Amino acid sequence: MNRLLNAKYFQVAQRIWGTRLLFVNIYMIANRPGSAKGWVLIDTGLKGSSAKIIAMAEALFGPGTKPSAIILTHAHGDHAGGLPELLKHWNVPVYAHRLEIPYLTGLSSYPPPDPFVGGGLMSLASVFFPVKPLNIRHRIRAIDVEEGIPELPDWKVIETPGHSPGHISLYLPVSSVLLAGDAVATTKAESAISVFNYTGKLCGPPKYFTMNWEAAAASVRKIAAVNPRTIAPGHGLVMRGRELQDALQELAENFEEVAMPSSGRYLNNPAMTNETGVTYVPPFVSSAEFKVAVSFAAAFAGFMIMRQLR
Repeated sequence: MNRLLNAKYFQVAQRIWGTRLLFVNIYMIANRPGSAKGWVLIDTGLKGSSAKIIAMAEALFGPGTKPSAIILTHAHGDHAGGLPELLKHWNVPVYAHRLEIPYLTGLSSYPPPDPFVGGGLMSLASVFFPVKPLNIRHRIRAIDVEEGIPELPDWKVIETPGHSPGHISLYLPVSSVLLAGDAVATTKAESAISVFNYTGKLCGPPKYFTMNWEAAAASVRKIAAVNPRTIAPGHGLVMRGRELQDALQELAENFEEVAMPSSGRYLNNPAMTNETGVTYVPPFVSSAEFKVAVSFAAAFAGFMIMRQLR
């Protein structure tokens, strides 16, 4: 396994590995002997990520390997985009929270992003991020939050909505590791400079896709109450130890001041959803300034993505 600990792959803890795919992380977890057989994949990155994910899996677990299941923290395009390609290669179940299932069975698109929130180029570029649903209805299974996930028996499921309706985080009590998805980030997700250079700082969820700020604040406080010793986020570097715990408590205590935007489409008027999908989205008025900003953001984001691909 030592050969894997390079720029491509990183180890979160014993039997937990991750990799960065452009600007989002995915994780692979091997169950301990005697607990359950095999390994699971957490999130699938952007569309076009499947080849890199399969290569990582085979480097870790051997040629021809496949996970016992794929688990989604949520179904936004940067976390579930690689799913259709992977399911052509792996015939495995996919787990998600019941409130994420409408976006995985073709029933509903996500609420649109808020491109002006957070003051960064990634926010502006978010108008180009996919919100349309996938349709994997024959593979999807709803997570039983109380019972947990059979293919990952040592882990607890924590409901952490706000960034998306059915967002979850996964917690391993024995080693106090939390896979946070987008409930928190360890980089300023709205800033292209911070995201592509992985500037480290514990932050709230990516602002441009967070649809319910009251729920997001409650989710961060729920995570802080668990007091994990390690957090592996969807965006940013792994954080550990006292630095993490101090930063997490500060974030939880001061979320409204340090993590919430000062204004925004969803700040005081959250999107409404249920088990069928989106039922209400607050209005957004376009403008000439918006079109100019989006054009600039698209050009810059394209440049940054091409630089990363090279």
